[in-house]
Amino acid sequence: MPGPVDPLIPLSLLEAVRTVDLPDNDLEAEFVHELRNKRFGLSDTVFAQIKRFAEAVRRKQRTDFGEAAGIARLIGRRPDAEAVFREAGRNFARQVYGTFSPVLRRLMRSLPALLTRPLALRYARSVARRYLQGTVRRSGGTIMLEVSDSVTRDAAPKLGGCAYYEAALRELIQLMVGGVGAVDHVRCASRGEGSCEWRAEWRPVRGKG
Repeated sequence: MPGPVDPLIPLSLLEAVRTVDLPDNDLEAEFVHELRNKRFGLSDTVFAQIKRFAEAVRRKQRTDFGEAAGIARLIGRRPDAEAVFREAGRNFARQVYGTFSPVLRRLMRSLPALLTRPLALRYARSVARRYLQGTVRRSGGTIMLEVSDSVTRDAAPKLGGCAYYEAALRELIQLMVGGVGAVDHVRCASRGEGSCEWRAEWRPVRGKG
């Protein structure tokens, strides 16, 4: 069994379920109590778990891998599982980016690409190591994220759970450098390829070259 994971991963998964299950309009909002019986994301159980994992994040406590993977498998049963995993990945990246200092964020978005990319790569490596139990490397004009023990592996049909890491990588690069090209899932442990790997194209914002 893989080692414990950062609680931000299960937190981001549960927050995504809550976001997706929120009422779409005022009419649905009037029946929020009835919706709670139908929508898992609005349940008291999810609320309590979000509170617990948020506290674990604050205390910098680790979470059991099996518990996090169990949450992913529960999401994987939903017909909209891939959409939830993508929302969770974006949520994860936004929260991680929010921990960067305001000075660092301004530098990464204002400096020329020649200076921004090495800085962004350094922090992408730190994020992968600390939160995802993964590694990041640069290969020419692309950045590669490799994760040996994916929490969302086999969580949903047709590799839907892998969308979590794809969305997280895309959003993080977008936030750091202001632009990202194609993001491809080039290797998958579920296909017997050892580990999961995603490749993202750097794409500088206009004017940064």
